[in-house]
Amino acid sequence: MGKSHKVASAAASVESWPKLLLTGVQMLFVAFGSLVLVPLLTGLSPSVALFTAGIGTLIFHFVTRNSVPVFLASSFAFIAPIQGSVASFGVSDTLGGLMAAGLAYVAVSQAVRLKGTAWLHRLLPPIVVGPVIMVIGLALAPVAVSMATGETSDHIGYGSAIVLSMASLLVTLVLAVFGRGLLRLVPIMGGIATGYVLALLMGVVDFTPMTSASWVALPDFTLPTFHWAAMLFMVPVIIAPAVEHIGDMVAIGSVTGKNYLEKPGLHRTLLGDGLATMAAALFGGPPNTTYSEVTGAVTLTRAFNPTYMIIAAITAIVLAFVAKLGAFLQTIPGPVMGGIMTLLFGSIAVVGMNTLVRAGHALTAPRNLVVVSLILVFGIGGMQFGNGQFTLQGVSLAAVVGIVLNWVLPRASDDD
Repeated sequence: MGKSHKVASAAASVESWPKLLLTGVQMLFVAFGSLVLVPLLTGLSPSVALFTAGIGTLIFHFVTRNSVPVFLASSFAFIAPIQGSVASFGVSDTLGGLMAAGLAYVAVSQAVRLKGTAWLHRLLPPIVVGPVIMVIGLALAPVAVSMATGETSDHIGYGSAIVLSMASLLVTLVLAVFGRGLLRLVPIMGGIATGYVLALLMGVVDFTPMTSASWVALPDFTLPTFHWAAMLFMVPVIIAPAVEHIGDMVAIGSVTGKNYLEKPGLHRTLLGDGLATMAAALFGGPPNTTYSEVTGAVTLTRAFNPTYMIIAAITAIVLAFVAKLGAFLQTIPGPVMGGIMTLLFGSIAVVGMNTLVRAGHALTAPRNLVVVSLILVFGIGGMQFGNGQFTLQGVSLAAVVGIVLNWVLPRASDDD
């Protein structure tokens, strides 16, 4: 009987592998559109982003002891800051800034381990976090519009650009609002695919990157360099993904019926994100964070086994070495991405707005009005303190202003 039991167990194990592989690859498919969108919008390598998403996910699961069914990949919160940092400091210094941001993430995780989360809520209440997230979404909204109207494309005129960008945007929002099942989880991929096919029909796709690329090659890894101004610029951006991370842990916990804030603990999950972000920057990839799209896929498929995410991570690493794939992604026309960005940046701003709404603050109370107003105007309007080597502006300035004002301004009973 023992022998037959072993045979049955072996058969069950063999039968489970196809399910493991298929479900794991599906999880990567769900995250794929968003994963490659960040490097495409920021000038980083999509192949490197695939590689670092896989490495980051493996690091996260090692730190959390393979207990949370999540996949890590490119963080949307960093799109606008990376674009601004690359323009000001270059790619290598920007990667150094991202490593510093990851290190700050690690520091927050250890502070949570030692002191709990109460101090974090006092330092970053919704009245600060909400408008800072709105700044992240809206600060570079003009960049999305420029791409959507063809201003950043040399060979695509205004008319063609508008058709491409609006078609991509329309399909994305239709899938996001009216899609069912798996389609609702991949609206970005649907919008990009529609825009790409339309661009092919219009004859505006440039295949030069693909023709010059080999089938298999090392990803275009880039080492970081360290410039303190770039690091100061990037570190405050961790506010948004840290808040999003806590929400993701609560969301995936509600799906699986487990409290991941207690086991493996918020300090471990934050540490996993921080180390994954540092590893990504070390190779030249965008920062990593937990993905809400994958949480949706887990909800739909009831795929609670974290091993599925390990399979997705290994698949991403393998695909990173397929050079033709990275080159193909670079052929996507700018207006197609611009159409997606108009919705994406706006949705980030709405997340910030929702943070304020859920907190229930009276925004017209003098103290709250001052904090929110100055964060928004300083962050979006281009205010900067200092020049040359020391410049505080954008999201970093908005975060500092919000934290300081919230700390020094007296509280009144009608502020909440």
